[in-house]
Amino acid sequence: MTKSVFRFLSRQPDTIELENADYMLRLARFSDFSQWHRLRAESRRFLEPWEPTWRHDELTEGAFRTRVIRGKQEYNSGQAIPLFIFSKRNRALLGGLTIGYIRRGAAQSCMIGYWMGERYSGQGHMFASLQLVIPYIFSVLELHRIEAACIPENERSMRLLEKAGFHREGYLRGYLKINGQWRDHVMFSRLACDAGPSMNSGSR
Repeated sequence: MTKSVFRFLSRQPDTIELENADYMLRLARFSDFSQWHRLRAESRRFLEPWEPTWRHDELTEGAFRTRVIRGKQEYNSGQAIPLFIFSKRNRALLGGLTIGYIRRGAAQSCMIGYWMGERYSGQGHMFASLQLVIPYIFSVLELHRIEAACIPENERSMRLLEKAGFHREGYLRGYLKINGQWRDHVMFSRLACDAGPSMNSGSR
């Protein structure tokens, strides 16, 4: 479906693009609002059980502009890289994937989180996106460890992480407040030295 070779393109200091023949991942832009609003609005019931409580202004253009500005600030400061996932076939926004909580020093680690529009779920798009992101994290960011946490009932997400070479590590009680409730999570991780799906990478 998707070739594992990725290209890392950074034409400007405040942006990033990861792409292959089928997908492009990049920071959000103001011009993405219409697509983002439509996809999030129609997927609300699908997404809400797995996300922090949506604010009353969650889907407004003002809130989106704040999100875009904050994303660029986090990228420039090295704290996080919040990416939108696009199909290169029709330029459709499919979902998002964030490389967050980037820690340097002795940790050299990050945490990933992701969401997929309901109409695109279960079609392999997020696994293909991980095939772009994981080599970038290890070879370009030069991090040692990637973490991801899932609510135990989210079996689809746990299967995705295991397929992508992550290992189940433990059970975290009351880890994150999701949809208004403190929820337990299962912690997964993948190390740079772990064997996993073939993800040969190249960068430029």
